Amino acid sequence: MTADTLQIEIQQTSNSRLHEVDFNNLVFGRNISDHMFISEYRDGQWHDSRVVPYGDLSLSPATAALHYGQAIFEGMKAYKNEAGDVLTFRAIDNWKRLNKSAERLCMPTIPEDIFMGGLNELLKLDAGWVPSQDGCSLYIRPYMFATDPYIGVKPSDSYYFIIFTSPVGSYYAKPPRVKVETKYIRAAEGGVGGTKCAGNYAGSLYPAKLAQQEGYDQLIWTDAREHAYIEESGTMNIMFMIDGKLVTPYVSETTLDGITRKSIVAIAQHWGVPVEERRISVKEIIDALKDGSLEAAFGAGTAVVISPFATISYEDVDYTVPEVKEDSFVAKVKKYLTEVRTGAAEDTFGWTLKVQ
Repeated sequence: MTADTLQIEIQQTSNSRLHEVDFNNLVFGRNISDHMFISEYRDGQWHDSRVVPYGDLSLSPATAALHYGQAIFEGMKAYKNEAGDVLTFRAIDNWKRLNKSAERLCMPTIPEDIFMGGLNELLKLDAGWVPSQDGCSLYIRPYMFATDPYIGVKPSDSYYFIIFTSPVGSYYAKPPRVKVETKYIRAAEGGVGGTKCAGNYAGSLYPAKLAQQEGYDQLIWTDAREHAYIEESGTMNIMFMIDGKLVTPYVSETTLDGITRKSIVAIAQHWGVPVEERRISVKEIIDALKDGSLEAAFGAGTAVVISPFATISYEDVDYTVPEVKEDSFVAKVKKYLTEVRTGAAEDTFGWTLKVQ
């Protein structure tokens, strides 16, 4: 896939901001790379695919996404190997998941050549923004939103699809303290919990704020019906090691089909580690914490990668989660994922792609 075959116009910036970035002290999401990819949907087709200098958009105050919430996104990362090549991780899976979200929100799907071709051209142009420091990466944000300048509840007829990037360090500076949420909900059956739509995150901000005021970093969401079963955490899927088994909530219409999550499951199965994808009650986890059978609890996601929990709070009681040992599955799978993503280990699963 090339800019020529896709007819992607390339407008390179004349004023790079790369020299302004302190790559040894990256704050997550604060630095935006020089360029962005844009493609516009109208009249039933995608048009005007281009890479341009990163900058503001000009939108009507009546832009449909601002009023009716047709907005979806993905989170991805790129890495550098020792040779300086830029590698993406499971980008095709992100493209498929974005289109799943698009279908649920009555938005047009994005052709693979536009998603992957635009991504390739953008990363090729901004390769210098990909960090080479340990623990750092280039975060990639593809997103789409409705652009009709129309006030009326209906699917928009026009959309912007945009990709921009940001060099990032660690999401959490230390293992997070999490609280089991038993009042507010993230998603309900029949809703949009399985999509990465903007509204899911907007609705989570208030209960997360309340938890942060109590000294917690994030929430563990429970089911909307009983608040008895664990679903996911605020910015990540949730996984447990119990008696040598990897246990994680199964993917449903109320949970996100996390790409890091499915990667960990695939690696565990490949290594012969028992895996259980099923309903997990809060009581089961609290009992496992009490009797010592819970070996680890951690979040898994593109932003956090693998983030072991320090504390799980339930009904005003804080339970200390065992620290992850160097020879544990959690430590080994985190190391292996990092090595695969950076080209330091053989990618037997075919997950990485080199930017051409």
